[in-house]
Amino acid sequence: MNRLALLSVSEKRGIEEFARALTALDFDLVSTGGTAEVLCRAGVTVREVASLTGSPEILGGRVKTLHPMVFAAILADLDEEEHRGVLKDLGLPPIALVAVNLYPFRQTVARPEASTAAVIENIDIGGPSLLRAAAKNHRHVTVVVDPDDYRAVLEDLAGGGSLAFRQRLALKAFRHTAAYDAAIAAALPRFLELPRSPLYEAVAPWLEAREVHLRYGENPHQSAVLARAPAASGLGAFRQLQGKGLSYNNLMDADGAWRLVHDLPAPGVAIIKHAAPCGVGLGRSAAEAYARALACDPVSAFGGVIASTLPVDGEAARAINQLFAEVVVAGELTAEAEEVFRSKKNLRVLLAPPPQAGLPRLRVIDGGLLVQDPDEGWDESWQVVTRRSPTEEEQRAMTLAWRVAKHALSNAVVVASPNATVGVGAGQPSRLDSCRIALDKARAAGLSLAGTAAGSDAFFPFPDGVETLAAGGVSAIAQPGGSIRDAEVIAAADRLGLAMVFTGRRHFRH
Repeated sequence: MNRLALLSVSEKRGIEEFARALTALDFDLVSTGGTAEVLCRAGVTVREVASLTGSPEILGGRVKTLHPMVFAAILADLDEEEHRGVLKDLGLPPIALVAVNLYPFRQTVARPEASTAAVIENIDIGGPSLLRAAAKNHRHVTVVVDPDDYRAVLEDLAGGGSLAFRQRLALKAFRHTAAYDAAIAAALPRFLELPRSPLYEAVAPWLEAREVHLRYGENPHQSAVLARAPAASGLGAFRQLQGKGLSYNNLMDADGAWRLVHDLPAPGVAIIKHAAPCGVGLGRSAAEAYARALACDPVSAFGGVIASTLPVDGEAARAINQLFAEVVVAGELTAEAEEVFRSKKNLRVLLAPPPQAGLPRLRVIDGGLLVQDPDEGWDESWQVVTRRSPTEEEQRAMTLAWRVAKHALSNAVVVASPNATVGVGAGQPSRLDSCRIALDKARAAGLSLAGTAAGSDAFFPFPDGVETLAAGGVSAIAQPGGSIRDAEVIAAADRLGLAMVFTGRRHFRH
């Protein structure tokens, strides 16, 4: 008696060729309604599952594989004499392969017009049960959830079958059903008008992620992987054009630079080093914006990550090649730029789509997982709180400084001109120290501070930070406000002739 293969797939891609190849390997095929119809039309010999169970599909197809005959054939341990005896008494051959993929739940909930009834109907019941049963009995059963695995499965079967291969497929099946259930738990609250769960929304996309092994983690003795979700977007969907393998730190900095450069008020270039902005520049070309970004802190930029929302052309590539950089990430590179970068064979060059909005942010603490909504958008109302209003140039400089401050580490103070940062101070326990560092960075780079503006990611707790910035040449400041000493801070700004706006929203990054 030939081996049995059970095929029941929502995604029909490749199933006809797979079924024909299984038949050539002496498998008898059993299938369910929709899949059986496709195979019959293709001329593949297949039996309905009902011929195995003796029971027709009922409840409009809701019940078809949920039957003892099906699960006995999948779950029988062929090394157990008792199990073999049960199958013999039932006249039931064992099912040696289960190929199932599930109702398109994710695709259904993603449709703007999706109704609650359609969402509920696309919750698969029998499919996950079949997959879990086959995965549990992987010593004797090959379980397939992904059409991309059909070729490898056929090669394995033709070679006699490998337990190690079936184990990997079983693990993939368990991850597949776990991700499916998590997607349901994440989406149902919206359709049932129940409280949403940020935890499930955050975790669900990653349970079925493809693991990409990285060179190492934060340090060479730490291993690391990149989890790429099935529908990866933003930096997670990067395409590497050249260079060495990526490390954990490379991707952390590339992500920070990519999100920062897309938050700027105009197209530009950002340079990030160790999660901190070294410099940001705006311009009509990537070369012009890069020169302005580099001027802010050329020393710290050494070994950094460069991101550009402007097309990177040959001129920009030649300028970037004069600096040692770890990664360049852009949305567009000209053919000339690609050719120029090839001379730096270790430089990692990435192409990526824009960041995806709305993704929750995850941080791990010892024994716990912190999940929060992303800090996105600029829907804030700026209020002038000083006697003097900012000039148009100061307004542009404040906007740039304010947006960059969001992407610097806590207690961030950024000083900028209308088209470039001139100094960044961040990651300090004291906001006053951040003010001093920002001014010192500008002086060290030989940049003028006269008429510049500052952005502070959170309020000034005392007037001393404002006084320090004013003494350095800063003439306008954007900050959230909200300190119990706001009146003292405003009074100091008025006394020093500064323009100050309160944004009403802080962008603190811990």
